[in-house]
Amino acid sequence: MQNKLKIINDPVHGFIKIPYEILFDVIEHPYFQRLRRISQTGLLNLIFPGATHTRFHHALGAMHLMFTALETLKLKGVNISKEEEKGAMLAILMHDIGHGPFSHALESMLMDDWHHENLSLLLMNRLNDVFHGELSMAIEMFQGKYHRKFFNQLISSQLDVDRLDYLKRDSFFTGVSEGNINTQRIISMMNVCEEGELVIDAKGIYSIENFLTARMFMYWQVYYHKTSALAEFLLVKILERAKYLVSQGTDLPATENLKYFLYRGKSSATDEDVERFTQMDDNDVIQAMKLWQNSDDFILSYWCQCVIQRNLPKTIISSHPFEKEFIEEKIKKTNEFFGIDNGEELVHEIKRKLLPYNTDKQPIYLLQKNNKKIRMDESEDQLLSGLMVNKTIRYILTYPRELYKINS
Repeated sequence: MQNKLKIINDPVHGFIKIPYEILFDVIEHPYFQRLRRISQTGLLNLIFPGATHTRFHHALGAMHLMFTALETLKLKGVNISKEEEKGAMLAILMHDIGHGPFSHALESMLMDDWHHENLSLLLMNRLNDVFHGELSMAIEMFQGKYHRKFFNQLISSQLDVDRLDYLKRDSFFTGVSEGNINTQRIISMMNVCEEGELVIDAKGIYSIENFLTARMFMYWQVYYHKTSALAEFLLVKILERAKYLVSQGTDLPATENLKYFLYRGKSSATDEDVERFTQMDDNDVIQAMKLWQNSDDFILSYWCQCVIQRNLPKTIISSHPFEKEFIEEKIKKTNEFFGIDNGEELVHEIKRKLLPYNTDKQPIYLLQKNNKKIRMDESEDQLLSGLMVNKTIRYILTYPRELYKINS
């Protein structure tokens, strides 16, 4: 008999236990192993060279934090059965199983606005068939249909173990220390109130405010860094351009599965779509970009060279939209410099917005000593939550770096 109760050494959390055999079986499945070849942070390693970690790392880390959170709740007297613990760990383990190549950037391009959560659910249901219904409770928890609400909140809310892992992990691999949160402290403050909802012991308010602040800094310093936003934007534009060229009759070299999606029209997903999707990973797209650098289409070749050779376009960031005349001037200069007439394809305004803490959508509640719960942003003790309820917007203008050299 194979021993499936393994221990995995993780650079962020240390040793991670696999306490149930079904967890090991899911990890071993090709759907899950594919996550080893899907970057957790897209092309972020072009800006932060250490950020080469994968969705596979993250899923295991989130599973570990779920185990820790449930152990904490049990110590506080919350009754959690073995089946529920197994279900919650399976749900968080599989929460990203539907991510496509380069994660968020390409899900709309390849699968007609299919969100990765829809694909995750579809793949979970397929795995449930493979494992004879052993994942049914996990799927209920993932969808928020399980009768004890706190399980779904641990999987997906403003303070879930998914966020706890990716913030700590991305902070570790990028080297951006502002995102380094104390996951153990936050988890030790978790509790469940009488209504069966996840709450935080009132004395933990500053740890939670620190978590929200860290998340805000990580977004503006890492995920929405102007070059990160540009790299993600370029990926979308490259595939958009490739799909357009293919529709015009151009034959572009690509792996068989990527080619399938470039030619695929808009329609609801078929079994073949799903089968081919689960065969694809970042390598298909990198391989394509390497080949397309030599494309006869100037726009496609230009963008692919930008990414593969890391000779990225110039970016300017602003808190206001750019003047129309300013953008048109950049387009005019692009046309003149390259001798083309479609320079508007290379000049774009990218918009990024962030609401650090949403008071309407699953607000975080504090549990006071008298067992009453209050919203965190209404607590007299809060220092920062009140400042995090406003949306921040940034505008990034990108244009060919060659123009910058002319002007400087």
